[in-house]
Amino acid sequence: MLKLFRVDLNDTLADTAAPRAPRIIARAEHPVSRSDISPNALRVLYRLKEAGFQAFLVGGCVRDLIIGRHPKDFDVATDALPDEVRRLFRNCRLVGRRFRLAHIVYGREVIEVATFRAASAPPPSEEPVPPRDEDEIELDDAPSELDEPDEPAIANVHRVQDDHGRLLRDNMYGSIDEDVWRRDFTVNALYYNIADFSIWDYVDGLADIHARRLRLIGDVETRYREDPVRMLRAARFEAKLGFELDAEGVAPIARLRQLLASVPPARLFDETCKLFLSGHGEQSLLALRRRGLFGELFPAVERYLQGHPGGAVEGLLLQGLRNTDERVAEDKPVTPTFLWALLLYGPIAAAIESLPQDRWHDVQAIEGACDRTMREAQQRISIPRRISLGVAEMFAMQPRLEGSRGRRSLRLLEQSRFRAAYDLLTLRASLGLASAEVALWWTTLQAASFEEREQMVAAVPASAAGEGSGAPRRRRRRSRSRG
Repeated sequence: MLKLFRVDLNDTLADTAAPRAPRIIARAEHPVSRSDISPNALRVLYRLKEAGFQAFLVGGCVRDLIIGRHPKDFDVATDALPDEVRRLFRNCRLVGRRFRLAHIVYGREVIEVATFRAASAPPPSEEPVPPRDEDEIELDDAPSELDEPDEPAIANVHRVQDDHGRLLRDNMYGSIDEDVWRRDFTVNALYYNIADFSIWDYVDGLADIHARRLRLIGDVETRYREDPVRMLRAARFEAKLGFELDAEGVAPIARLRQLLASVPPARLFDETCKLFLSGHGEQSLLALRRRGLFGELFPAVERYLQGHPGGAVEGLLLQGLRNTDERVAEDKPVTPTFLWALLLYGPIAAAIESLPQDRWHDVQAIEGACDRTMREAQQRISIPRRISLGVAEMFAMQPRLEGSRGRRSLRLLEQSRFRAAYDLLTLRASLGLASAEVALWWTTLQAASFEEREQMVAAVPASAAGEGSGAPRRRRRRSRSRG
């Protein structure tokens, strides 16, 4: 059941925190320098300022600059409306149907510009529209499905909440004094003012950065109920920044973590990728398990890990995430397919081992075990079909990699999933779950020249190559029907 109602702006502010003047930190008192800011972000800030608008860097980029990290992207907040931003920039495109955001495109870099929002407004994915004149929307007018974004009843209310308090929609523009209260953590609520290079701090975010402390803005339980994903974000920031969530932020998680079941599965997929593919996957896993959140995302995986504490599969998951973090640090590509093969390795292995032993290396049996595991995981998280198929192919190739070292091996090298399957094989071998000798053979084969590959293949005995005695097989002739 939905709660749809109109709210006054003053009521909205009263629900979170009373507006207060910011502490303005002069340029001489903070470490943020324009030399560390993207030139394109500076270009956007200055053009907005010259047009008479307020313009601030905001969010994680300011936090990262203060602690000496290079931000991945730069976000701008302004009092200019989206259409006003578009008139200033020829390379601007507006995105979002309910809350318009401006994307200023400079080649591969995109500077996101958001208009200040009122307190408790949603994140950019929850996009409001201007209000209509009616004072109230009756509950009977609400659509039956939340996933229909174009339903007029949902699109024209100020705020929509479900029975648990999760904020589904909030559609009011505001000022910077209001915008700060809709942000989640104090360390993400710092504004860098291009007008005088000062930092505006409404919520003691700078002190929390120096104390390496994560603290939510406003009433903690209310903020978690508005958006349960904030619990996942807390774990992600703990992993990424090495900060510690304060006691008030930790306390309600045990009672409220089941609210993650109400979050759309597609959004949980995106959050999972942010947790594990951003360079801090190993620490994200540890933080999620420490807060009891991992089991809400992956109940089957958590059950397996609890049933096999400190086992080889847990070691494989941690080492695989460690390897992924190293690739991110080296600016090498990482794939969600390999991540999901790591996360679901335990349940998939258990599903295979539940079959008769003579079917453990059967390709159809392996693919069936992967399919059953994926369907169970998709009850919580939406997994694209390309990923589920890729995971099944990786697992189905494991017995072929372990058994084929003859001429068939040269054909395996050409398959699109070979590299991911090979990486999984070497990871298994490093933990004693596969033959180290076989993994080394494949490593050597890839680095060899064409002539060397031919020699390696010829040197493998037929029995070890998994290709039988090598005698030619007689092709069975199909009988013809005589008319």
